[in-house]
Amino acid sequence: MEVFYGLINGFAIALTPINLLFCFLGAVLGTAVGVLPGLGPAATIALLLPIAYTIASPVTAIILMAGIFYGSMYGGSTTSILLNLPGEAASVVTCIDGYQMARKGRAGVALGIAAIGSFIAGTVGVIGLTLFAPPIAEFALSFGPPEKFSLALVGLLMAVTLSGASIIKGLILMVIGLLLASVGIDPISGKTRFSFGVIELQSGFDFVTLAMGVFGLGEIFYNLESAAKAEIVTTRVGQIWPRKKDWVRSRWAMLRGTLIGFFIGIIPGGGAVISSLVSYAVEKKVSRHPEEFGKGAIEGVAAPESANNAASSSSFIPLLTLGIPGNASIAMIFAALLIKGVTPGPFLLTEHPDIFWGVIASMYLGNVMLLVLNLPLVGVWVQLLRVPYGILAPVVLLFTAIGSYSIQNQAFDIYALIGFGIFGYMLRKLRFEPGPLVLAFVLGPMIEASMRQSLLMSGGSFLIFLERPISVSLIGIFAVLAIVQAAATLRKSPK
Repeated sequence: MEVFYGLINGFAIALTPINLLFCFLGAVLGTAVGVLPGLGPAATIALLLPIAYTIASPVTAIILMAGIFYGSMYGGSTTSILLNLPGEAASVVTCIDGYQMARKGRAGVALGIAAIGSFIAGTVGVIGLTLFAPPIAEFALSFGPPEKFSLALVGLLMAVTLSGASIIKGLILMVIGLLLASVGIDPISGKTRFSFGVIELQSGFDFVTLAMGVFGLGEIFYNLESAAKAEIVTTRVGQIWPRKKDWVRSRWAMLRGTLIGFFIGIIPGGGAVISSLVSYAVEKKVSRHPEEFGKGAIEGVAAPESANNAASSSSFIPLLTLGIPGNASIAMIFAALLIKGVTPGPFLLTEHPDIFWGVIASMYLGNVMLLVLNLPLVGVWVQLLRVPYGILAPVVLLFTAIGSYSIQNQAFDIYALIGFGIFGYMLRKLRFEPGPLVLAFVLGPMIEASMRQSLLMSGGSFLIFLERPISVSLIGIFAVLAIVQAAATLRKSPK
């Protein structure tokens, strides 16, 4: 009953005019981000983080950021199907069969099944979030510093190992992220670390500047160099509503994709990209006609689109209940909460129930908005691709610089922004996935603080992490994951 009353209060908050407006803006902007190739939700949220300073209500700011995140999962399918060009990384798999359906004159059906599957999966994901988040948050209240340290360690390792193809590259960026997070004043001794005499560095690197540089500017620089061009395979969408035969072939694919996406989304480092890949592989495995995959199988559209939308909803569970951001986009929302003076984690439900339930309720509304927005406005979204990137990029760069400067009103942040932008560009050129860096930067202070608090509790003994049941279980999971990843890396290495 507490969940029911909490959700009712959440809808009362989400249905206020200002929150409805920002939910709608988030959905529209998220769809546009999904349509435009290259930018992605993480980069967009990073670029918009300065807006979190100006929005008075924390719940309104998070509703906007969340709408951008799950809205981008909807928009990515449009260009994947019509142009064979994924607007968002999670929509790469949709290109395989979605574009082939469009070439066969079934673009409307492909777009329809993608939107409906996304709506069903997104709604089921939010229902799961509603039911599972409160008990997980209640369980997490028993966590002390040792448990928080072990959990953050496991979350960081999983995020690093699952977020990219190369474990070595992920570990390198993890170390860099931890080092950047340690710059500034020591939280316990009060001494300055790694500032090298630069006064501005005594307070450490600002997360917003780092995120806007690495994700926003780095993405823009890279896309300016390799602007993708594609031709629309058809100008006539045709019938959008799927036929009975299409429903029969898609229903189990949607269900399996939803379940796979939901559970993978909960895992730190899992997220929409991995869930869409796994769901496509499962569908091809269980299909009676695997030879049709890659040639326009409707299951190849329904499953990954359902999976990535379910994952986008369930990835809020570790953020809201444990304070662990599972992927780069969620890390940006984590930062937006911190900007508003709100610490995500088990106390969020008791200390800020308006944010907890308001955001969840807004996701129900956002999914309905996205279903209504996506299908009738397909033509509008595709027209976005006709805006030359050479015009769009300088405008974004200007607003990025203004946003970075406005946070602390100091020129140093502009220099740091440019430096991080060049670094982000180099990462993309060298095929590094920047997600582990920002996750390590976010989790670094939590890992350090909880470890030092634990050692103060134990008088300097590391055995405290092995003496508490939850902590030792998490350490065991960490060890197993590390061994499995090390073994997989050794198998792949040339002999």
